[in-house]
Amino acid sequence: QVQLVESGGGLVQAGGSLRLSCAASGRTFSSYSMGWFRQSPGKEREFVAVITWNGINTVYADSVKGRFTISRDNAKNTVYLQMSSLRPEDTAVYFCAASRNGWKLSKDGSGYNYWGQGTQVTVSS
Repeated sequence: QVQLVESGGGLVQAGGSLRLSCAASGRTFSSYSMGWFRQSPGKEREFVAVITWNGINTVYADSVKGRFTISRDNAKNTVYLQMSSLRPEDTAVYFCAASRNGWKLSKDGSGYNYWGQGTQVTVSS
């Protein structure tokens, strides 16, 4: 079993930056691919970014490409989401997720085995 805990959310003005962290328990973190998703009230969960187990391959949603960067530190069992040039439409609860298939770059939430509880990001205009 893997437990994921997100942190780093908060309130920021449009144009600002935040870095989200997702800390994982367990010794198998380095073998998982890790994704970030987000969900706004009344909307479906949306894919944001994903990274393979080795940190080399990444995929981003078009809406965040060039503004967000996903990275990981396997020694710290942590995955990050650096968010820059934030917009009000980025306001959402952000979730990290882990897939046992470390090479999988899934944009679909069904491709993940474990989920965190989420952290709120609010971008004011």
